[in-house]
Amino acid sequence: MAKSKEAMMREAVRLSVENVQNHGGPFGAVIVRDGQIISTGVNEVISTHDPTAHAEIQAIRKASREVDSPELTDCEIYCSCEPCPMCLGAIYWAGIRKIYYAASREDAEKAGFRDNHIYREMSLPPEKRSIPAEQMMREEAGEAFRAWMDWEERIEY
Repeated sequence: MAKSKEAMMREAVRLSVENVQNHGGPFGAVIVRDGQIISTGVNEVISTHDPTAHAEIQAIRKASREVDSPELTDCEIYCSCEPCPMCLGAIYWAGIRKIYYAASREDAEKAGFRDNHIYREMSLPPEKRSIPAEQMMREEAGEAFRAWMDWEERIEY
């Protein structure tokens, strides 16, 4: 039996609170397919020393293994907080069809998280960001794309 949207969100929030008690970051995520939870994730940045181990990323990794595909186009994600830019990018890459979230990025900022700062930085030209970016060796890097385009086993994603 399919669970309600509220039940899915309650699970994401429950995971976030439980994760703090387990010495992790205050974030939880649930991925749902056909009304059923197929994966969950919690923030494991502290425990793994991995800055990419956000709840949404962890849940996407598990869900992709569960469905044996990088495409989660028939899935929805419930997040205890509005996804950060990295997680939002991963959600788009996975093709998840809808995002539900509880707390906002402003709420996260009040709790000391930099999500909102990164959102602001992304709107700036690369050379104006607090971590400047400089493009170099573009022509040489194009070789990988040419090889990719010529590869007969290429899978578009």
